[in-house]
Amino acid sequence: MREARAQHTSYSWEAIGTTWTIESAREISADTVGQIEALTDRFDKFWSRFRDDSVISAIARTPGSYRLPPEAAPLFDFYAELYRVSGGRVTPLVGQALEHWGYDRSYSLAPQPGLPAKVPAWSDALSIEDGVLSVPKPVVVDIGAAGKGLLVDLVSDLLLEQGHRECVVDASGDLRRRTDGDTLERVGLENPHNPSLAIGVAEIGNHALAGSGTNRRRWAPGVHHVLDGLTGKPSTGVSASWAIAPTAMIADGLATALLLVDPDTIEAHWGLPWVVMFDNGQVRHSTNFPGEIFS
Repeated sequence: MREARAQHTSYSWEAIGTTWTIESAREISADTVGQIEALTDRFDKFWSRFRDDSVISAIARTPGSYRLPPEAAPLFDFYAELYRVSGGRVTPLVGQALEHWGYDRSYSLAPQPGLPAKVPAWSDALSIEDGVLSVPKPVVVDIGAAGKGLLVDLVSDLLLEQGHRECVVDASGDLRRRTDGDTLERVGLENPHNPSLAIGVAEIGNHALAGSGTNRRRWAPGVHHVLDGLTGKPSTGVSASWAIAPTAMIADGLATALLLVDPDTIEAHWGLPWVVMFDNGQVRHSTNFPGEIFS
C-alpha cells in the first residue's frame, strides 16, 4: 500500500516466492539487474527449504558441517537474540512443525493429524563456529521470520554500491528505503481484516519497515505460517504487526516477534517503533511510532 512515485525508475521481478520492486532516482542498468537476480538466486539456492537442491534441504536430510555464506553471521546472531528475548518463541527451528501444519515443500497445505513434533532447542540442534554450521542430526531450518528482510538489505546494499543513493527496495511489504535527504515516505498499514483499507500510515526516512500478519498464508481454520517455538502451534491473539528499524532484517524479525511476544518486551529491549492489531480489532503502537493511526 505504498504511494506511487511516478518520477522514479522502477524494476520488478519474482524472487523467493514473492514480487519485488525497486524504485530509484536514477536509471537501473541491465548489469545491475543481472547482479540483483544472481544475488536473489544464490540466496534462494542456499536458504530455501522448498528446493531439493538447497543447502538447507541438505541439512534437513544429513547431519554434519556446512560452510555458511557471509550473510549468515548477522542473521544467526539476530536469531539468537530473538530466541533469547522471546524465551524461545521466535526460532528458525520451526521448519518441521511448519511441515506438520502443511506448509511443506510441496505446499500441500494439509495439516497432519495430532500435534507437531516438539521444536528442538537451539543448543541441541545446531552450533556455529568460524562460519561453519554443525548439526548433530537432521533439522529443518526456516529463516522466514527474518530472512526476507535480510535479502532486502542485501539488494539495497548492492544498489548503494552501484550508486543508487535514493531508492526503495520493496519485497511485497517488507521494504528498505535509502535517502540522503530528510524527506519521508508515507506507507499505508494494511488492515488485515479488510485489505482494501489501511489502519494507519507510517512515515519512513532512511529506514526499513516490515509487516507480518496471520491473514496471509492461512490455509485452514486457525492454521497459518507463524508458529510459536514453545508449542509448535500457530500464534493467536494478534492479527498483524509492523516494525520500523535501521535494517529490513531487524524490522522483519521484530514484526514476527510482535505476533508472539508482548510488545512491551520487544520495546524494552530494542526501543524501536512498532504497531500491533489484535484479533479483536484493538490497535496499540509505541510512543515513538512515526506516523498516524486512524481511529
